[in-house]
Amino acid sequence: MDINEDWFEDFTGEDEEYFFREYEVTSSPNDFNIKTLFDFIESGVVKIPAFQRNFVWDIKRSSKLIESLIIGLPIPQIFLYEESKNSFLVIDGQQRLMSIYYFIKRRFPKKEKRIELRRVFDTEGRIPDEVLFDNDYFTDFNLMLAGQLPDRPNKLSKLNYSTLGDNKTSFDLRTIRNVIIKQNLPEGDDSAMFEIFNRLNTGGVNLKPQEIRTSMYHSPFYQMLYRINLNDNWRKMINRSEADLNMGDIEILLRGFAMLIESENYKPSMTKFLNNFSKNARSMKADSIEYLENLFNEFCKISIRFGEEAFISKSNKVNISIFESIFCAMCKTASEEKSLDIKIPETPKVFALKENPEFTKAIQRDTASKKNVDLRLELANRVLFN
Repeated sequence: MDINEDWFEDFTGEDEEYFFREYEVTSSPNDFNIKTLFDFIESGVVKIPAFQRNFVWDIKRSSKLIESLIIGLPIPQIFLYEESKNSFLVIDGQQRLMSIYYFIKRRFPKKEKRIELRRVFDTEGRIPDEVLFDNDYFTDFNLMLAGQLPDRPNKLSKLNYSTLGDNKTSFDLRTIRNVIIKQNLPEGDDSAMFEIFNRLNTGGVNLKPQEIRTSMYHSPFYQMLYRINLNDNWRKMINRSEADLNMGDIEILLRGFAMLIESENYKPSMTKFLNNFSKNARSMKADSIEYLENLFNEFCKISIRFGEEAFISKSNKVNISIFESIFCAMCKTASEEKSLDIKIPETPKVFALKENPEFTKAIQRDTASKKNVDLRLELANRVLFN
């Protein structure tokens, strides 16, 4: 299945209202030299957000960037978002920064391994040295530059960071303009982050809220979501062998847990609800995270018995509302008791729920309204267990 295919249904986007907001945002230009930028990335001061971690440049394009820096040609500025003191997220400029980082490390990622490297990046927040120097994942980064004429090769071609000679110091000290953006008002409200990333990122792709959310609220809870997302039974039930690079599968899991734990406090919009849940989950204790992981794995072990179509709609796509309704109905009592004694419905009742007219309406129209969220959760519990 194509990794970019629209493979799941989420009608909440059609129901979300757009609220006009005014923000107080400051932007400050800073000229950092290349060595400083490398140290920032290496130390974690500058972070590559999850949705930015798909490195797509080939070695020729990265080499051309390095050549431009060595010979003193200007390159486009980089935008950084100031999360907190000494903590910045890259808004625009990831390909340039990672090309520089890989060049100084003298390693370049193999194209066929980049999805696997994305998983490593998501789990570790960085590429560990043992992976960086694994020849299965990376190759040596020697500049690949064409000469102006066939008999006049480029004098920088085939050089690497350690063999630059006199050019090494000038390369290290070459500056790049960085624009640092910070939200001042409203305080305690992260909503400006969504607007900033969407409007300034020039990657050519409209970002999904979950891609930004994953970057903003990375935590041990989110690391647990990454782990359970690889559960074999889960992958079968959503009919996806590979993790979704746009984080659609992570959002499905997040919605399930958010509704399981906070459905009584739900109020629109769904985006804000999931943002707040993700923000609060950063302080979730390790034993609670471990329990939720075990609960989900038990849920998958049971749910696979219903067949691989349990969460699939009539349009042959995974429906988030179907999943979260069944998940909450089966796991709510167990989660309140902190047990793994999940309620098990008869298989025909699972499919009866999907055919229920009231339920069908609640998962297709005005799906983010509190009325329909409450209705489908109540109907799932009633149909599955009465």
